[in-house]
Amino acid sequence: MAKRKKQEDVPAGSPAWMATFSDLMNLLLCFFVLLFSMSSVDAEKYQQVVASLSNSFSIFSGGGATVGEGTLISDGVSQLNELDDFYNNLGAASDTEENQDGDPLEKYKEELAAEQKKETEKLYEEVVDLSEKEKVQDYVQIDVDSNYQYVQVSMSGAILFDSGKAEIKSQAIPILKKVGNILKVYDKRLIKIEGHTDNVPISGNGGKYQSNMDLSADRAISVWNYLIKEKNLDPKTLEASGRSEYNPVASNKTEDGRSKNRRVEIKIYSTSDD
Repeated sequence: MAKRKKQEDVPAGSPAWMATFSDLMNLLLCFFVLLFSMSSVDAEKYQQVVASLSNSFSIFSGGGATVGEGTLISDGVSQLNELDDFYNNLGAASDTEENQDGDPLEKYKEELAAEQKKETEKLYEEVVDLSEKEKVQDYVQIDVDSNYQYVQVSMSGAILFDSGKAEIKSQAIPILKKVGNILKVYDKRLIKIEGHTDNVPISGNGGKYQSNMDLSADRAISVWNYLIKEKNLDPKTLEASGRSEYNPVASNKTEDGRSKNRRVEIKIYSTSDD
């Protein structure tokens, strides 16, 4: 008969790891008892907080009661969703309010632009009234700058000058004198005189000028000199310059268009120099 193997001896007592685990648990218990002994809980205030939160959100006594179509319909979850919507809407409302208020700098710029427009429109009405009073409305064209910076009084070059020349014609002096009376009212404002031509080259015609730029500049200077000497306008606020053919108001392909392009523009700025 085969002999049975002798069963290995089992060590007496608990495994070694249990002693270490027990020591750890005892330490943790002592730690939490120590924390509890150092803390003080106001039971009454705690109950008030719990009751307040429970009444507001219903998440302490309700919980998830049921699931339908994949969505929790318990009171607690429902109210938390409403709370989330509230904060989202609150953020959107804040953004809307901020957009309505806008950037203070942009708002200030808009106010300045509105004031500038109002001032320029007022200036335009005044210049129109003065042109009718001086009876020059048939000889000048009065416009407002698209950016509301100035009012422009435009005179045809054919009225003021002979072809290819910059000397003011004698028959144009009475008209220019009345225009000067209008400008004198705004002597403290910046006033710019600009000469313009068509695109037909002037050089090679045997005349005094070698380019349209020279001619346009001299025509503006002639008007400038007249206003300074005869109407006593302040030279500090009166400027003259030539623009040649580079700012046409009509097509240079027709004689009528070229005639409109030969002009002198006087720009009265709406901002006072005071």
